Amino acid sequence: MDREQEIQRQFLDEAQEYIHTLATALASLSQGIETETINAALRAAHSIKGGAGMMGFPILSNLAHRLEDSLKVLKIQRNTITVDADLDHWLLVAVERLQQVSEFAQQDLPLDPQWLAEQVNPVFDQLHDRLGEPEAEDAYSILSPEDGQDVLPLLFQTEVEDSLNRLEQALLHHDPGLTELVNSLTEELGGIGEMLQLTAFVQLCESVKQHLTAVPERLGEIAQAALQSWRRSQALILTHHLNELPNRLTVAGISLPSPDSTEVLITVEHLTSKSWTTDRGASPTEELTAALRPEIEEPNGNPGHPDAQPIVHTTAPTDPNVLPPLISPITPGGPELQPSPEAKPNSPAPDASDNTVRVSIKQLDRLNDLFGELTIERNSLDLNLKRLRGLMRTLTQRLQTLEQSNTQLRDVYDQVAVEKPNGTNTLLFSSLAGGLDDVADSRLTQAGLVSRFDALELDRYDDVHLLSQEVMETIVQIQEVASDLELGLDEAEQTARELHKTARHLQTHLTQVRMRPLSDITDRFPRALRELALQYGKPVQFQVEGANTLIDRHILDALNEPLLHLVRNAFDHGIELPETRQAWGKPEQGRITIRAFQQNNRTWITVSDDGGGIPLDKIRARARQMGLDPMLLAAASDEELLSLIFEPGFSTSEQVTALSGRGIGMDVVRQRLRQVQGEISVDTQAGLGTTFMLSVPFTLSVMRVLIAESNGFLMAFPTTTIQEMLMLAPEQVITTAGNLAFSWHDTMVQLIRLKQWLKFSGPRPLDNLEGTAVVSLPTVLLVSQGSQIVGLEVDRCWGEQEVAIRTIQGGPPLPAGFSHGTILGDGRVVPLVSVPDLLRWLTTCQRSQIDASTDAAFVPATPPQALTFPRSFQANLLPATARTVLIVDDSINVRRFLALTLEKAGYQVIQAKDGQEALDKLASDIAVQAIVCDIEMPRLDGYGFLARLKANPAYDQIPVAMLTTRSSDKHRQLALSLGATAYFSKPFNEQVLLQALEKMVAVG
Repeated sequence: MDREQEIQRQFLDEAQEYIHTLATALASLSQGIETETINAALRAAHSIKGGAGMMGFPILSNLAHRLEDSLKVLKIQRNTITVDADLDHWLLVAVERLQQVSEFAQQDLPLDPQWLAEQVNPVFDQLHDRLGEPEAEDAYSILSPEDGQDVLPLLFQTEVEDSLNRLEQALLHHDPGLTELVNSLTEELGGIGEMLQLTAFVQLCESVKQHLTAVPERLGEIAQAALQSWRRSQALILTHHLNELPNRLTVAGISLPSPDSTEVLITVEHLTSKSWTTDRGASPTEELTAALRPEIEEPNGNPGHPDAQPIVHTTAPTDPNVLPPLISPITPGGPELQPSPEAKPNSPAPDASDNTVRVSIKQLDRLNDLFGELTIERNSLDLNLKRLRGLMRTLTQRLQTLEQSNTQLRDVYDQVAVEKPNGTNTLLFSSLAGGLDDVADSRLTQAGLVSRFDALELDRYDDVHLLSQEVMETIVQIQEVASDLELGLDEAEQTARELHKTARHLQTHLTQVRMRPLSDITDRFPRALRELALQYGKPVQFQVEGANTLIDRHILDALNEPLLHLVRNAFDHGIELPETRQAWGKPEQGRITIRAFQQNNRTWITVSDDGGGIPLDKIRARARQMGLDPMLLAAASDEELLSLIFEPGFSTSEQVTALSGRGIGMDVVRQRLRQVQGEISVDTQAGLGTTFMLSVPFTLSVMRVLIAESNGFLMAFPTTTIQEMLMLAPEQVITTAGNLAFSWHDTMVQLIRLKQWLKFSGPRPLDNLEGTAVVSLPTVLLVSQGSQIVGLEVDRCWGEQEVAIRTIQGGPPLPAGFSHGTILGDGRVVPLVSVPDLLRWLTTCQRSQIDASTDAAFVPATPPQALTFPRSFQANLLPATARTVLIVDDSINVRRFLALTLEKAGYQVIQAKDGQEALDKLASDIAVQAIVCDIEMPRLDGYGFLARLKANPAYDQIPVAMLTTRSSDKHRQLALSLGATAYFSKPFNEQVLLQALEKMVAVG
């Protein structure tokens, strides 16, 4: 099955979910047509229509379209239409027919035209006869969040539209009365804005008038810019995005003072005043808290804190992978139309087996261990193949040498034979007498036959010559065997490459099987925080972004305790009491947020709070009490002071409580993360909050490493920790502040030569690997620790390998800076470098001026860590020269199908499931050259996305193409007014879309 067929199958699975939504929504219509219910049904039918059209299922698309038209009539005329038993029956039968057609497509069964004509089409004909044809599509009544039309959109559809049409015609025909027309329109439209209390629109009209007064000679540019701004305002108002209205005119080369600068200052002053909440009413968070309070409060409450509010838990899910079960067959109350036995296609038999099977965790772990053993054996196979290849080269060289020696021997023999006298007839006359017995030979000699020929007329051979001939033939035979061996070795190496490829696929799927979503942990936190909020009187909002991020089960288990402690720590140390927050001008309710995403084969998790931050003075004072050197403390940076909170026994709490004060929590967090090759750093800002940043590997079973050697000691560096490899000339290394350093990209980087620190006190065998090192000269590995880059110099590099990670059990513990180990192909064990721990140990040794072979004392000597979380980690990094397109559509299969099309054309693709997620991804500093966006989506539709995108100066130049099933001119004009560059309807022409996208990217 190719990629397109796979996407089609996935769409059909998704269609079953939409059909389930339709059946659920339509089943409740008899009790009344609720706006939310009919909207859900409309979205489901619309998604089936658009997706089926793109995926090549025209019949399913057409039926969904007909059902969508019927649902539109129900929505618009819901006040005059009654859903009786008969209409309810036909609606449910229509959904059942959709499900049957979808199932036939899933089973690759053809649809019988007679069955369609007799059993399917009549159902939709009945709905059409009962409900009628829908009126011309009205984007503002079907798609807008509000129902119907109030006076605001009505005026902008009629009077404002007529005014803007007059201006368009005047610009088109270069009307000499353009100045008077624009002035009159500013008065006319400004009056409409004042009547409707649209302050921003009134300010826009006033700004147009100011531009005309200031630079009347640029009338044409001002009029054109005014038309675009008024059209944009019209589209925003018609789509109910009043907050995005522009309030001033922007013309290139013209700079005027803002007409509302005074008002802006007043607004800012008003926003910063304490009365803002009172003036504006309750904040959205407070309203949501009040709405949810009856459902989440404890039955008995908390008498100690009557004003305490429980937490509000919101989860921002990522791309879901699990779809609900298929809907059960529908049995309507009335008579049901069924295909006749002779006309209906064979209905696909239900699969008796479930789509999933239960597998024991122990079995998965066993499979994972066996795959690790397979990786070790693969490396051993590679090593043996390399050995064979080396032996093959040696054999070929030996054969060439032997052939040369035999040739030299033959040349010497020929020279000796020519120098013998002709009368010597003791040579065998092998050419004539080969195979004759001694008697025949003597007769030839006695007859004098041999003597009749001289040396030039007849060659004579002796036993030495025959032996040389046999050696040459043997050499040729050995060469033939060597050629066969080389051919077999080539085939074995090709088979090994295929084995590696298959093993990588196996690893990918095995890793996916072992993955679990982060929500398995975070779903337990809301209740715990709710109880803490009630107990301590500190209301808090808990939010999880990326709850569906998949993490290896073993790593997820190791993250359970650290994350729980960090959340409790954020509540205890971070979130202040309500009265304290109010005094600082903060909302009474605190906020704790967990974000998760994957980047560069690692999973990043942040735990943030908006509390008071970590007090560095308390850390310094506590460290002084614990006996740390005051001089070291005075010289320590903020990052080094913050690193102390991870040390055993360190706590800034003045008293021990049920939450904190024992000094063991953060130490446990770091230890748990080290067990799974994890890292942790912290960033805090006084009064604003604290963010803990956790990084763990994507998987612990197999890892790609660089085998390096220093002072005769082999070690494995994870390739994800190495940014670059350099070879420095001696003159490039300088000494600064007692440390070695070199310049890299105009930045001074500290250089640490590992051979000066990794020493052994006793005798040991040298770890010489077979073969030749890839790099035999000293090489600098650039590694990072937070925001700091450090260069580690090693003696030799032996290349990269994909290795299995093993825990070292028994015997002495690994030295500082190393965790776990791996087994190479020749069976030797090599320790795995933990770069953060190694840098921490090395810096401790340097600062303390102690011998590196002993453990360091407890000193604040960790390398500087990042103060701010790199925003570039918030999205997948792409090459700066790559053409990147953002696809925004609520259908995952439409996104995948479109992504496949664009990737074939050479584009990098980023996906978002709705407008809000698209804005969030853009805010995370991803760079895109174009956007392809649907219109009808949950949370934030395409019109709303366009409005917010074009209102942001950082993104307003990104070209946007709308791709939707809405093909009416009204929808098209509305999108273009909001700033869309192109408009396509589904199903689309692939070549036309790609050509338009190419132009958009070139212009953008």
